[in-house]
This record gives sequence, C-alpha cells and structure tokens, in this order.
Amino acid sequence: MPRYHFNIDDGKSSPDSEGRELENLQVAKCEAIKLAGREICEVAGEFWDRSEWSMAVTNDQGLTLFTLLIVATEAPAIQIAPTPRQT
Repeated sequence: MPRYHFNIDDGKSSPDSEGRELENLQVAKCEAIKLAGREICEVAGEFWDRSEWSMAVTNDQGLTLFTLLIVATEAPAIQIAPTPRQT
C-alpha cells in the first residue's frame, strides 16, 4: 500500500515524517479533509488569527500529490438597509 504524508503549514511547518499507509489517492484525499478538520478544531482560536492554513500531501519520494489551502476571513455582522422600491 502507498504511504502518504500530511504536511501542515499554519505559519510554521509541521512535516509528517511517519505518514500513513492508505489504499489509494482517493482515500488519502478523504483522510486529508478529516485530518484538516481535526487539526483546525484543535487550534480554533489561533486559526482565525492566521491568513492561511495549508496541508501538502506527498508520497514517500516527497512528490506533492495535492494541497489543501484553507483561508478563513471574519467579517463583522452588518445590516444592509433595504433599497426603496420604485413605483
């Protein structure tokens, strides 16, 4: 089975030296989404202070197979006044 490495960059690099053996690329993509969600939830407060969060998934040779790039922006809640209807 191929081994996939899930390398996180959240302002500091966190390489995955161990990796995980998974059936195929589709399974690795699903695992990346689940892992990203768990990792972001663990640092939820800090996550919103950053401009970007990424995970590069590589094979055992270090070739990047795909990258998740997550950008979060907070916007203040504003109420937009309705425009007057023309008759």
